[in-house]
Amino acid sequence: MKVILQQDVKGQGKKGQMVEVSDGYGRNFLLPRKLAVEATAENVNTMKMQDKAKQARLAEEKAQAQAAAEQLKGCQVKIRARAGQGGKLFGSITSKEISDELKAQYGLDVNKSKIVLTDPIKSFGSFEVKCKLGSEVSGVINVLVIEDK
Repeated sequence: MKVILQQDVKGQGKKGQMVEVSDGYGRNFLLPRKLAVEATAENVNTMKMQDKAKQARLAEEKAQAQAAAEQLKGCQVKIRARAGQGGKLFGSITSKEISDELKAQYGLDVNKSKIVLTDPIKSFGSFEVKCKLGSEVSGVINVLVIEDK
């Protein structure tokens, strides 16, 4: 019996796949629990349309991520911070602060979870911070930490 999975099923496949299962397993387990639907011509057509829409959405998201990466290339985010003796900052610069300043200075909305800080920024100077914008697209944010008087 051929079925189209509606959810991930361990040992069978992922959501949206068409798989061959035994008649009893399909009728008694997958279909009553709504884990799968029978692979009729209508359901196969629906699956193909959903797959096509998903591919189009992924392509659009990737294009938007690449456009955002291009915008980030020319940006240098200036962050003012207070420091104690020896130029060591009180606390550190977080990804939330970088995100907020990027929005305030350039109008670019980058989620703080997409900004990757390998080490916390705890001193003045210029830093390059990676930013994962989407599917296989990453950008670099130039961060300049200056002293706040």
